[in-house]
Amino acid sequence: MNPSYPSRRFVIVVRADPVICGHSGEARNLAEVALRRGFDDVRIVTWPIETLQMSGLPLKPLDAVMPYSDGITVERPDPVGDYKVPDGRTTSGMVGRLVELFTDGVPTVCLSLYLTPHTTVVAEALAVARSTGLPVRVTTLAEAVGSDITNVVRSCVEQGRFGPAAHVLSSYLAQDHCLAVSEYTKTLIVDAAEAIDERHGTTFGPQCRDRVRISYPAIDTSLYTDLDPAEVEHVLKQRNLEPGRYVLFLSRLSAAKGVDDLIEGFARSTASKDFSLVIAGSGPEAAALRDQAVHTSVGRQITFLDDVGDDEKRFLMAGSAAYCLPSKPRPEFVETFGIALVEKMLAGGGPVLTTETGGIPEAVGDTATTIPPASPEAIAHALDEVLLHITEAETDARADKARTYALQFDRFSVFDKMFSEVEIPDGLATS
Repeated sequence: MNPSYPSRRFVIVVRADPVICGHSGEARNLAEVALRRGFDDVRIVTWPIETLQMSGLPLKPLDAVMPYSDGITVERPDPVGDYKVPDGRTTSGMVGRLVELFTDGVPTVCLSLYLTPHTTVVAEALAVARSTGLPVRVTTLAEAVGSDITNVVRSCVEQGRFGPAAHVLSSYLAQDHCLAVSEYTKTLIVDAAEAIDERHGTTFGPQCRDRVRISYPAIDTSLYTDLDPAEVEHVLKQRNLEPGRYVLFLSRLSAAKGVDDLIEGFARSTASKDFSLVIAGSGPEAAALRDQAVHTSVGRQITFLDDVGDDEKRFLMAGSAAYCLPSKPRPEFVETFGIALVEKMLAGGGPVLTTETGGIPEAVGDTATTIPPASPEAIAHALDEVLLHITEAETDARADKARTYALQFDRFSVFDKMFSEVEIPDGLATS
């Protein structure tokens, strides 16, 4: 074989950078590990920047996105057709590019994150590729991340829309390997599938129960451990922040994240006299949350940051006195894991405060201070407890315990477990 021609390929179909989403980071981490596990052609197939900018999704500043390693190609296929095609133009471009990759003879493993539309795109591309009569050596994996179940399948069940739900589940089950990012997510999938079965006589539920296995999100733990305190202090100084003197929220600014409860809880807390609150992120609730903060008695102590990049966030986490993610269940979204929580646990610093919503308990184990969702009063009490009443030694011990727990989500370990049951085309080894 020509040495410039790839002998093995790994393709990830995902909402990649610059989207603010833990699973865009997961895709990056899996791609980086694939390079070290014998794949010599690693590609991320994703959306055009212009499409993302028009979508309303929260995005990182483009100049704050970390570069990918040499050997990883990010492809953003152009839309197909013109204005006479009102929808589906971009997914058609993705399908077309995948067909090309699936029929060029290179043994390929393809992973899709988010069932809608990425897994359905892969299923369509694979059907087309096989119809060409060209050799297709592809193994597929589909990872359900949670919101694709709550936002699509479960809503279809509630609305009595059989067709769209069947489309998603059939595409999922058509993949060689079905994954879910947490046990909670698998439960969501099975419950939704069984609800469809009960109404329509299908058999999605048993198939999902038998075939879906857990693959926790892959995190580059090395980015967060052993941070230099002097570098942490330097980064914080650029934001006029003092290490150990602020409470941090860093995630999407959406209703399900509970930032409104955090603002109210912080305002009620005694600790607000001596600490500030930093809210880092962007999203659909940004304007409303800024307005809420202004009208509290502690508005001057609340800072919003909407330009935090991948590199800076770990220092903000490490320097915080506490990290609070008071996520709450909403019809459109339930936290199915909590990648940012694990990143904070790895970075050290003050305690994690969060709820037991969805898959969060799997992410934090027994290492976090838990509060009931939608309870500003409980947030105020928890902030006062961890900021005013525990010793430095106890804080350090909690941080060590949290980091030890979080190390299980290291990207190499997750990748190897993901591939432990995968038959690679042409017998490719993963080590």
